[in-house]
Amino acid sequence: MSIRVLLADDQPMIRTGIAMLLDAEPDVEIVGEAADGGEAVERAGELRPDVVLMDVRMPGVDGVEATRRITADGFAGTADGPITVLILTTYHVDDAVYSALRAGASGFLLKDAAPTELVAAVRAVAAGEAWLDPAVARGLITEFAARPERNLPTPTELRQLTPRETEVLVLVAHGLSNAEIAAHLVVGEATVKTHFGRVLMKLGLRDRAHAVVAAYQSGLVKAGDSLA
Repeated sequence: MSIRVLLADDQPMIRTGIAMLLDAEPDVEIVGEAADGGEAVERAGELRPDVVLMDVRMPGVDGVEATRRITADGFAGTADGPITVLILTTYHVDDAVYSALRAGASGFLLKDAAPTELVAAVRAVAAGEAWLDPAVARGLITEFAARPERNLPTPTELRQLTPRETEVLVLVAHGLSNAEIAAHLVVGEATVKTHFGRVLMKLGLRDRAHAVVAAYQSGLVKAGDSLA
């Protein structure tokens, strides 16, 4: 089945260019476009795409507020789960990007990213992965650490994780995909998905991006740590 994508950007030329790139992929389908955040929320509710490519700065309702509404509990998702949001930005990292990730976005991508990276990012977030632009991921993590999240898992909640679940969370925080974690642990990818699903449930986390932030801010993983 195709990945159904909604494009939200106030610049028609940007939407046209992205649509042309993604339409060339056999597993991606552009199901709609929106020129501002309010329209993005409305169209997402109507079309129920798998992924919304969301410009962070738009007139009226901006990308941050639109993301918050689309990822809110009770918003109509797809048959396979909630709608995921991938933020598009001209800037590397700024307050709007932090706010969008905190609002529920599954990652962000620079507008000048290579076409292959755009396609990879769409596929990743559609599969439940987080996507943070590699060039600035380290800075983003450092900045998040300086801006504490109020709803971090407590030490007691972290102790609820089994050793394997903790290991999976650490690997997720290092940016590994489910397939890479499966290869690292020499287990099936379905097993990794099961473990990570339990991590999200036990810690009350929303998604993969939230789990990465929680792992760093709780001290489970520290910037500069390397994999064993």
